[in-house]
Amino acid sequence: MYSAIIFLPLLGAMAAGLFGRWMGDRAARWVTTGALMLAAVLAAVAFVQVALGGQPRTVEIMRWVVSGNFEVTWALRYDTLSAVMVAMVTTVSSMIHLYSFGYMAHDKSIPRFFAYLSLFTFFMLMLVTADNFLQMFFGWEGVGLASYLLIGFWYDRPSANAAAIKAFLVNRVGDFGFALGILGVFMAFNAVSFDAVFQAVPAMADKSIHFLGMDLPLITTICLLLFIGAMGKSAQLGLHTWLPDAMEGPTPVSALIHAATMVTAGVFMVCRLSPMFEYSDTALAVVTIVGASTAIFAASIGLVQTDIKRVIAYSTCSQLGYMFFAAGVSAYSAAMFHLTTHAFFKALLFLGAGSVIHAMSDEQDMRKMGGIWRKIPLTYGLMWIGSLALAGVPLFAGYYSKDLIIEAAYAAHSGVGMYAFWMGVIAAALTAFYSWRLLFMTFHGAPRADQHVMDHVHESPLTMTLPMGVLAVGALFSGIALVGLFTGEGHKEFWGASIFVAEGHDALANAHHVPRWVVGLPIGVAFGGIALAWVFYIAAPGLPGALAARFQGTYLFLLNKWYFDELYDRLFVNPAKRLGRSLWLGGDGSLIDGVGPDGIAAATLDLARRAARLQSGYVYHYAFAMLIGIAALVTLYLFSGAGS
Repeated sequence: MYSAIIFLPLLGAMAAGLFGRWMGDRAARWVTTGALMLAAVLAAVAFVQVALGGQPRTVEIMRWVVSGNFEVTWALRYDTLSAVMVAMVTTVSSMIHLYSFGYMAHDKSIPRFFAYLSLFTFFMLMLVTADNFLQMFFGWEGVGLASYLLIGFWYDRPSANAAAIKAFLVNRVGDFGFALGILGVFMAFNAVSFDAVFQAVPAMADKSIHFLGMDLPLITTICLLLFIGAMGKSAQLGLHTWLPDAMEGPTPVSALIHAATMVTAGVFMVCRLSPMFEYSDTALAVVTIVGASTAIFAASIGLVQTDIKRVIAYSTCSQLGYMFFAAGVSAYSAAMFHLTTHAFFKALLFLGAGSVIHAMSDEQDMRKMGGIWRKIPLTYGLMWIGSLALAGVPLFAGYYSKDLIIEAAYAAHSGVGMYAFWMGVIAAALTAFYSWRLLFMTFHGAPRADQHVMDHVHESPLTMTLPMGVLAVGALFSGIALVGLFTGEGHKEFWGASIFVAEGHDALANAHHVPRWVVGLPIGVAFGGIALAWVFYIAAPGLPGALAARFQGTYLFLLNKWYFDELYDRLFVNPAKRLGRSLWLGGDGSLIDGVGPDGIAAATLDLARRAARLQSGYVYHYAFAMLIGIAALVTLYLFSGAGS
């Protein structure tokens, strides 16, 4: 059963990818979706056995690497952490597969699309069930490959190709750090198995490593290198620039990347490696600062974006920041709790956005929407549920997980913890504002689309609305259903050995005893953000334009995403282009080709032309040449004879 959960999506991907043309669109859809739904059912059974029943297990598949005394086994690690991730990934992914029945109905490459989706899910499942660093790296690189294929799925669009390449290259930067971290682990511990490394960490906590000409703390250096990989995959500040451009892929791809796969890999990795991170206060502080900074950074950009999918994309970036600073203050179970609830309401929001785009004849600009809530009331209601969960309104899923993270940051009683607390509170206010800005601009006010588009606005088919309904149930009830298990009094027993928290790191325990104003502040700012959005976009719709004109510099700064792309173009892209062009024209063109192949060819051609001139066709030229030759031979003979 445990192996089937992982490999069913791969079998579906292979069937659709290799035999899709033969079996047809309908069969390709059902083969991949059916395999994934079966995997989701089995994952629920595994969750009951492993997480609720407290029966972790490791399923060995084969011996993978054998080199001298070094041996790596390919094994599936099923503990509570893996069981939670597998259940979430398969459930959300199966709903996205089903949703794609309707959304991609008119696409010309349906088997290829569903094959890529299932392949993406397989690699993510391999990542979260990895039993060692090498196996995790396999899944890590696999989701990067699948994301490249899916973001660039519509390869006839230059923007999609550019976005796919950008995602691939930016992730390679993070993956380089991740690979160095794995090499550091092997060098320090002579092992890559999680259990072997985790057992050896306490004895190595005070060791140093000579790196880049400096003696650095071993565990801190390794953890920071591994975290660079997490920053790339989870689009944290500095390595985030690929995430909004990933919206060039089909909307189901956006939902899968942002809710269940890819971006959650970094959070999972930090939680999985908690036995290492807990022995480095410096690494934890860096994780906290980066996460908190990302939360406020991405939320500020979401305030002014006009593409409905990009607003939700920056929301994902911001929420991932919450998860990371939760892990940074050692509240790993709170990070996993928010990762799980976020998967439901973020997938719901993306699929809701896809339903709006479908209804609006592929329009994504919110400035060209408005006045459509009566025409698509089901999508409208489901988007409200997702937005209420995202904003952290009480009784919805996000309230239980996100607010707990903010409280844990305060309860850490540290400088970085307080920084994360205030950034989290401000980001919560901004989240509520841009969420209702999206709702009001999209569904309310006077219609801003042309009449032809408005005449064709219609509710999405059942294949699209049914998965949204299932995800809405998760957005409504996953918080209250899981809060006791994930972060309640018995959370240590629930997570077991899959999460390690060092003694003295009591942020999560102290979070249940923070002052009342700390508990009430995130709720208050959430309602304040909603009210402010109502004023801006319903009561006084001219106010946003007036403020943008009054504070044009700030508006452009946010609209242009803090100019990170422009900065990277100036620092890295343009110099690389200039260097490449000079090497191409000067090095390859002038030097290598000019002296080498082109130079030899030119010299040969010149010599041949000179020789060709001797073949004039005139007899007297040839007679003259013969006389000269005879004279030369006679002279040579006479001189050589005289010498002898």
